[in-house]
Amino acid sequence: MDNKHYQYKRIFMFWASVLFVTAQTAMFAWQWYNIYANIMLVKYYRRGDWAIIALYALFCVLFLKIFGGFKVGYLRNMDALYGQALAIFFQNAVAYLQLSLIGLWRFGTHLEHFVYLILLEAVLSVAWTLLTRHFYAKLYPPHQMLLIYGDISPKHLISKLDSRQDRYQIRETIHIDAGMDAILEKIKEYDTIIIGDIPSHERNQFLKFCYWHEIRCYSIPKISDIIIKGSDRIDLFDSILMLNRNNGLTIGECFFKRLMDIVISLVACILLSPIMLVIVIAIKAYDRGPVFYKQERITKDARPFQILKFRSMIVESEENGARLASVDDDRITPVGRVLRRTHFDELPQLFNILKGDMSIVGPRPERREIFDQYEESIPEFKFRLKMKAGLTGYAQVYGQYNTVPYDKLKLDLTYIENYSLWLDIKLCFLTVKILFQKEKSEGVGGRQKTALK
Repeated sequence: MDNKHYQYKRIFMFWASVLFVTAQTAMFAWQWYNIYANIMLVKYYRRGDWAIIALYALFCVLFLKIFGGFKVGYLRNMDALYGQALAIFFQNAVAYLQLSLIGLWRFGTHLEHFVYLILLEAVLSVAWTLLTRHFYAKLYPPHQMLLIYGDISPKHLISKLDSRQDRYQIRETIHIDAGMDAILEKIKEYDTIIIGDIPSHERNQFLKFCYWHEIRCYSIPKISDIIIKGSDRIDLFDSILMLNRNNGLTIGECFFKRLMDIVISLVACILLSPIMLVIVIAIKAYDRGPVFYKQERITKDARPFQILKFRSMIVESEENGARLASVDDDRITPVGRVLRRTHFDELPQLFNILKGDMSIVGPRPERREIFDQYEESIPEFKFRLKMKAGLTGYAQVYGQYNTVPYDKLKLDLTYIENYSLWLDIKLCFLTVKILFQKEKSEGVGGRQKTALK
């Protein structure tokens, strides 16, 4: 199937998304005209009604974009539905808060109508996702791909792609040693290829060849690619210049990031204090051991600090040395398994954030001894230390606990090179999405001490 056919995919998904948002907004509009408009202290007229309804549509689009609710076909059905469920909850929570402030209601009043709306939108979400996914699969079958690889084994990449056979199907692999001419002839037989981790010179030739012949091309980015992507273009001359300042955040960005850290961590400490109290009681009741666990980690510029977590392992968990938690690790207590699955063991890090050792968003803080092992294999791993360690972050959201260090470095660099306050806010919302996803907290293999493969 040629690429021109796939150009219509965006049009199809755009109108499918417009239909979904319109249907949700129509449900809210019916509720507004028939229920809420009649109980407001101030009567709304035509433009006022339209403004309230338009704001709700805006909430729908905003939260569906944040949680990936529009990405039917791109995500698995359950992942798309999970994102839509979170979007429906947040858009209605914000809308209810908005109407409560306008109508001067006591919190909890007239809430039942929004509960009905959430249930109706959930039914609509399931129907829309299944129907859209059905037509998407019919119109856009999975890509039949050629994989070009080098000295690094492609098995790890193939296993990832095989988990999404609905989108990617590798039909053939070819080693770079086959020669440029042979590979270019083989590429002509496919409309989609994927370039593995191969030398830049050969990769550039394949990219240019695919560009000229309009062949869809996926490639694994190198660290330098991610750094260049974060650069600014300079158009002062008739030769394009790419500028990488490489000096971290500006003073203004540091100020607003720190302000966000203080505000969010303070509010979170207050709102989550009942949950933290329950966790304290549960840990103490299980084995009478200490509630908190302190450990030295490193943050920006390799500065050491004491990270604070709820204890999820037995007291003598590191008597044989430091290592990451593994799958079915017998050191993890029953209470700890629940805490790790929900990431609630990390809540005390809010106090590290208030102190200034960590940020709400940033690279995951590593132990010095594990960091040194990673850096020995990947010298660029120290690039992660250009940003303060975070409670959540790009690698925490888009990666897993057991993501290999090289991939983790690429994810963290993507965040560092593309930093913005909006990206921080988006990652905070996406953190809610990953709280109950098992793969995000799954440990390393049983014989591994670190995430190195």
